[in-house]
Amino acid sequence: MRKIVVLVIIFGIWSCKSDQNQIEQVTSFKGQQVTGVTVSDKGRIFANFPRWRENVKNSVVEVLDDKKSTAYPNKKWNSWKLGTAISDSVFVAVQSVVAFENIVYVLDTRNPLFKGVLDNPRVFAFDLSTNQLIKTYILSEDSFLKDSYINDLRVDKKKGKIYLTDSGHAGLVVVDINSGDSFRVLNNHTSSLAETNHLTFKNSIWENTVHSDGIALDTKNDVLYFHALTGYNLYAISTEFLIKGNNTEIEKNVKLIAKTTAPDGMIFDQSGLLFLADLENNKIMKFNISNGKISVFAEGEKIKWADTFSIYNDELYYTNSRINEVKGDISNMEFTIHKMSIIEAKK
Repeated sequence: MRKIVVLVIIFGIWSCKSDQNQIEQVTSFKGQQVTGVTVSDKGRIFANFPRWRENVKNSVVEVLDDKKSTAYPNKKWNSWKLGTAISDSVFVAVQSVVAFENIVYVLDTRNPLFKGVLDNPRVFAFDLSTNQLIKTYILSEDSFLKDSYINDLRVDKKKGKIYLTDSGHAGLVVVDINSGDSFRVLNNHTSSLAETNHLTFKNSIWENTVHSDGIALDTKNDVLYFHALTGYNLYAISTEFLIKGNNTEIEKNVKLIAKTTAPDGMIFDQSGLLFLADLENNKIMKFNISNGKISVFAEGEKIKWADTFSIYNDELYYTNSRINEVKGDISNMEFTIHKMSIIEAKK
């Protein structure tokens, strides 16, 4: 088992800025606020739209080659409306989609409009060869709370686990891929709690308290990283400790890694670079954890609350969810998915 190197640093900013012209728009959605994006091993692109308001057309879509999109896996799965009956064959309030190998995992918070969990949060797993549901992971009663908002996930093939963050009620959840059993850890722990109740933007203050949100798995060193959305501390824990389920030991072995910008999603590339956003300044950062260096990878008007990341073919895909800009009706707002090369970032 490798040791986690603790590197507490203060916003080390080096210049490695990506040219704005190299950022390509993949697609856009008018009046539909996209949060999640994921790209499969074969280049299929999926996106999701949280049920933060009424009039969500689809919870999950596949983006096609012509930049248009279609309901995934079909219209029936995306047919649920507020106030109607809930079943195990509809999406209620999807917050994240993650493609891993030949499966796309759809995380359903079951908490529409942030009014409380209606049913046990769950993860639907679809086989990308057939687009058929192959398994549903339903969180056990002691893995979530009424105000939980299960936010994002990472798949650990080596350990046979799925790790999830809860941004509504601070904590992490571990799910066994084979049995489906789940347990909760770091509940209201310092590492999973929000550090502030607002973020500061150029022309406004965004007031909200969002706990453990971003999550990234270092598969080479078997370390899970996580970060509150309204916070500036990056934490990590060895997955060896995490899967044991002993809360005292888990809490003792959480490490503060670094002071960072306030991010949303996070992701590691194959070389071990961690990409995360600087939400307050329209930037995407890269963090070389091995030497403690954090630098600006990209910035500008093509980055507006970089929400979720996915990497395919040495390109970083990200969503612009523009959360801080939303004041009411979004019917005339454009929400986008962009991509850019990360080859230069590795040098």
